Amino acid sequence: MTTQLSRRFFNRELSWLFFNSRVLEEAKNPNVPLLERVRFLSISASNLDEFYMVRVAGLRTQVLAGMHAKSADGLTPDAQIAKIGRRAGKIVKRQGTCWSKLVRELASENIHIRKMSSLKKEPFDAVKSLFVDSILPILSPLAVDPAHPFPFLPNFGFGMALSMDVEGRDEPMYGLIIIPTHVPRFLPVQAGGKGQSYVLIEDVLTTFAQDLFPDFDVRHTGLFRITRDSDIAVDEDAEDLVRHFEFLLKKRRRGRVIRLELGEEVVPELREFLIDSFECWEEDIQDENKMLGLSDVSQIINKQNTELLFPSFNARFPERIREFEGDCFAAIAAKDIVVHHPYEEFDVVIQFLKQAAVDPNVVAIKQTLYRTSDDSPIVAALIEAAENGKSVTALVELKARFDEATNLRWARDLERAGAHVVYGFVGYKTHAKVSLVLRREGSRLRSYAHLGTGNYHAQNAKIYTDLALFTADPDMGEDVGKLFNYVTSYSKPRNLSKLVIAPMGLRDALYGHIDDEITLAKEGKPACIWAKMNSLVDADMIDKLYEASQAGVQIDLVVRGICCLRPGVPGLSETIRVKSIVGRFLEHSRIICFGNGSAMPHDDAKVFVSSADWMPRNLDRRVETLIPIDDPTVHGQVLDQIMVANLIDTANSWELDSKGKYRRLSKEGEIEQFSAHAYFMKNPSLSGRGQALDNDAPLPLETIFAEKLKATK
Repeated sequence: MTTQLSRRFFNRELSWLFFNSRVLEEAKNPNVPLLERVRFLSISASNLDEFYMVRVAGLRTQVLAGMHAKSADGLTPDAQIAKIGRRAGKIVKRQGTCWSKLVRELASENIHIRKMSSLKKEPFDAVKSLFVDSILPILSPLAVDPAHPFPFLPNFGFGMALSMDVEGRDEPMYGLIIIPTHVPRFLPVQAGGKGQSYVLIEDVLTTFAQDLFPDFDVRHTGLFRITRDSDIAVDEDAEDLVRHFEFLLKKRRRGRVIRLELGEEVVPELREFLIDSFECWEEDIQDENKMLGLSDVSQIINKQNTELLFPSFNARFPERIREFEGDCFAAIAAKDIVVHHPYEEFDVVIQFLKQAAVDPNVVAIKQTLYRTSDDSPIVAALIEAAENGKSVTALVELKARFDEATNLRWARDLERAGAHVVYGFVGYKTHAKVSLVLRREGSRLRSYAHLGTGNYHAQNAKIYTDLALFTADPDMGEDVGKLFNYVTSYSKPRNLSKLVIAPMGLRDALYGHIDDEITLAKEGKPACIWAKMNSLVDADMIDKLYEASQAGVQIDLVVRGICCLRPGVPGLSETIRVKSIVGRFLEHSRIICFGNGSAMPHDDAKVFVSSADWMPRNLDRRVETLIPIDDPTVHGQVLDQIMVANLIDTANSWELDSKGKYRRLSKEGEIEQFSAHAYFMKNPSLSGRGQALDNDAPLPLETIFAEKLKATK
């Protein structure tokens, strides 16, 4: 049985680890600027931290609870943890090797990571002075004995353990030096000459460890770092959801240790001391790390070394809106617009809400908030609107992982301003990204909607590729209004004209469109599906795609992260191709296209954008949106421009084979590479060009890359 399941599905957790390996590969990619490679290494380490905090912690909880439910590919939680440990261990070793190579390459660019032992007297004394004046006062060296029990360390607790000889005592005494999170990992060295030099804080501590314990003889030192279980389980019967989340956030800090990382210099006695002290006998223990906490290497990235960073580019502001003298409502009323982030400015979204906040004709604003920044201009606009007497309804999702505290703070600020704040459902997350503005125009109310694939986060919008549809279509506006009524009053939306909403109808709608393509294929007509998403995990959806493949439907998938579908398996998925794009920007938009009886790209194709990945939680346990693209120009932008560019990309693409291996499509030294990211940085989008767009002109991708497009069919 397990063999049959594993033939049909890749394991979700291992697929994610392979995705993180692709991120790590960008840290080794010679075509990527050096400091950007350092950034990719940092991202891969940060990703792995979160993976342990949530995914591994969840599996460990199942094991402790005696649960033996198998994954879609037939593995028990125990078996998955074992496989994860082996794969993660390989990634950690590769990260360490990568960092060692990057250190050498940084040195060739006059960015030096030095050892304290290699410093001459003057720079050594300067580092010592910095340590004594700015760091030593905030350190608290701790001896561990019955009178001084082992202290609590929060998630990502990082420090040094010491074993020390005590006069008149046979057994060693153990000590700890905990490194506070706000202490910089890389300390500058005034070495003279050009470039920058740094020493690591742990190297400094090792050098001066004896000075922190002057009455003992330090025998051994070793570095450690912990990762704690940071998942939170919401009590659906909680009487006060806000107070319940405040309690859970405090509890998260004390989650059990799920991973113990040890430096390669840790001797057996220190190893046993740390394992016992953190009570992590059964947990993942990673030792022989060349450097702990590699996510910190991003600290050496600065804007001074512009030649070692990606070339800067300026995001465009849609000409369409400028043609209406910056009046968002007039531009949207004239025609639908899709804004393509980060190539087009997130300021469009901010301006839309700021204009609504001060427009005397706007009577109401409704807004979902899943993730937003600490200094969110979106929330500021909503507060201003409420203070101006407009009816403001904000759905603040408390269950947005790792943004719960920020969302709680914004909820209180909105309430103080007079906004109506709701928290959605206890059992569901509201993951849909929607704004609705109601404006009085003459004798009627007109609705203006923004529906996005990403979050209302201004900083994320600079690096995440997402789509934002602005529309004044009255049917869509009515549907969006029903969506808000659903999350504020539990009134299930009925008779929706265009919008499809999870958890009620999104899965069935997708099945219906796939079935239509199956019927076309059986009738001998062109049948094809193009889809782009972050993750493809849902077993039933994968089986539906297998059914379509066996009927002869050509399926091309762009799945950035987890993909549990096996492409190219004879008799199962021969017509399915899967690729992943990992590059300068994080691919985040979700797009689904159905041929509808014609080979794509074609004007008759059915095109949708969505907030949902194809995972059980998105399809069944979240409030999500599936948004049809009807306007011809927007349709052309999403299908002919964005999807085609993704499918013919070679510079940033990896192809998945039937055995689970990813192969990079670009070859080192290859000149003729097409990068979707580079293309969109240089070429304006279609729906935002306004009068600058000649609708009769052929699309650049159809002319310049016709042969590559033909090769994808």
